[in-house]
Amino acid sequence: MAEEKSFKYVIVGGGVAAGYAAREFSKQGLKPGELAIISREPVPPYERPALSKGYINLENKASLPGFYVCAGSGGEKQFPQWYKDNGIELLLDTEIVKADLAAKTLVSGTGQVFKYQTLVAATGSSVTRLSDFGVEGADAKNIFYLRELLDADELVTAMNVKANGKAVVVGGGYIGLELSSALKVNNMEVTMVYPEPWCMPRLFTAGIASFYEGFYANKGINIVKGTVAAGFSTNSDGEVTEVILKDGRTLEADIVIVGVGARPIISLFKGQVDEEKGGLKTDAFFRTSVPDVYAVGDIATFPMKLYNEMRRVEHVDHARKSAEQAVKAIKAAEEGNSIPEYDYLPYFYSRAFTLSWQFYGDNVGETVLFGDNDPTSAKPKFGSFWIKDGKLIGAFLEGGSPDENKAIAKAAREQPVVESVEVLAKEGLSFVSNI
Repeated sequence: MAEEKSFKYVIVGGGVAAGYAAREFSKQGLKPGELAIISREPVPPYERPALSKGYINLENKASLPGFYVCAGSGGEKQFPQWYKDNGIELLLDTEIVKADLAAKTLVSGTGQVFKYQTLVAATGSSVTRLSDFGVEGADAKNIFYLRELLDADELVTAMNVKANGKAVVVGGGYIGLELSSALKVNNMEVTMVYPEPWCMPRLFTAGIASFYEGFYANKGINIVKGTVAAGFSTNSDGEVTEVILKDGRTLEADIVIVGVGARPIISLFKGQVDEEKGGLKTDAFFRTSVPDVYAVGDIATFPMKLYNEMRRVEHVDHARKSAEQAVKAIKAAEEGNSIPEYDYLPYFYSRAFTLSWQFYGDNVGETVLFGDNDPTSAKPKFGSFWIKDGKLIGAFLEGGSPDENKAIAKAAREQPVVESVEVLAKEGLSFVSNI
């Protein structure tokens, strides 16, 4: 039996939230050996969004250590040495397979036992696989998912081997849109396939989506909507050659990339802690129902003050901020102090080709489209507002300047009264610039 190791604080998970939590712990003051990060990944915490952006650009490739946390938010890069210098034990390639919260004990796949006084659960999400739905041939070679550095490495290798080949991207969400653009920039023939009537349906309105679909089509990306991948054909080497669609059509493919969502990893904690909306239920300080156990990032279902409801958010911005809030709360509790409640404004963004959009707030209610959303424009710039109960509560902007993006964020937080939808459509951006 491996010997036991004891720490005052343990972070389980080694993604963005873990890296930002480590930084906050070191800011607040740590003694050497008090904190451990236990991660199943082989490298220290890094900025995960880089995987679908710079990392797979073969011409101008971003690589580690370039995107260790906290580079993505303009902070210092935390090299392996940073953890050593701060007295933080970084336990990589270590998967926790059992958590006994009552006994404050974690056990790894190799039987190593870890004891903690305070636990920060930052396990993140795992990618949804086509094999989960029993799709035939889904285990063929050259079918890729993108969640971790290893996935991105395998994809980059295949992009080199199958240079100028045919890529099929399954899914019309974030990953689908970002990867289609990356593959196209790297000279592959790209087809996107998704079942919904338009791309990014969880956020985009039909009006927003038609711009991106038109823009992508003009770049030579083939878009197939209203059907799903039902199976795959392979060659004698077991490599994928075709995607068989549910509607009977087939698409030739040298590479397939699947982006059909992710699920929070909470199986370790099942039955030991209250859950809500697919995550671990927390308060405004990310405390779970179990004393000394905090949950942050993708797995936390927390009170979103702005909308007075419990929400779970899968986004890098919340991963960073929730981690910092939890650590501040842990330290404040030890010192008998209090800190303000978490008050999060939802924020999403994406970059693809020459495009860049940001969204703030909530996308419910009536919508107004403004600006130039012609995909053939030299410099397209347009947006949407969401209006509910006579107030502006969400704002989307493509091609905005930093100041304009700040203005839509401020509007989404302050929720100004909207006199009429018609006036708002006419005013467009000028409506928020006066707030």
